[in-house]
Amino acid sequence: MNALTLFSFAIVAFIGIATPGPTVLLALTNGSRVGVRRAWAGIAGAVASDFILIGAVAVGLGALLAASEFWFSVVKWIGVAYLAYLGLMLLRSSGSIDLAASADGKDGSRQPHALFLKSFLVAITNPKGYLFFSAFLPQFVVPSAPQLPQYLTLALTFAMLDVLIMLAYASAGSQAMRCLKRSGALWLDRICGGALLGLAGALALYRRAGP
Repeated sequence: MNALTLFSFAIVAFIGIATPGPTVLLALTNGSRVGVRRAWAGIAGAVASDFILIGAVAVGLGALLAASEFWFSVVKWIGVAYLAYLGLMLLRSSGSIDLAASADGKDGSRQPHALFLKSFLVAITNPKGYLFFSAFLPQFVVPSAPQLPQYLTLALTFAMLDVLIMLAYASAGSQAMRCLKRSGALWLDRICGGALLGLAGALALYRRAGP
């Protein structure tokens, strides 16, 4: 894999990651609710999912979902249900932005392991991720060269970009909360919750491409 190929991959990956989706919305929300430092747990969850998704594509799971309507539907509806659940939780929230209170650990949903699992589960239960990587990664892999080093290089590159972009979203959420009053925080929760519900609806309508 030469430098030009890797650079091209990085450009396309950057655009794909930065485009608002479930994980970046969670990064924005986590930054606004618990601050950038604690939002790192959610970022770690998203990055862990990158390695799972790319590893799954490397061993052929993406091709399985592309070929099997049953397994595609199973993964899809789990993802729809989880996105809808997160969206409803945000719509029902009180809009609290007291970072000192959230840091005391009383709210279990703001604990590092909970933030990690939210981002991780959102990513790995989205079949579009598997299909995206299945269509995207092979274009940058040289078939005649060893596959494992190439997939590992692409995974590390994608993960590093993911960290930078998620950190930027989390920072934006944290900065926004410093400028907003409680009512503004409430509306941010409502907007992010509505967006997650919209993404759940879009995923519910998403159909696997025919053979």
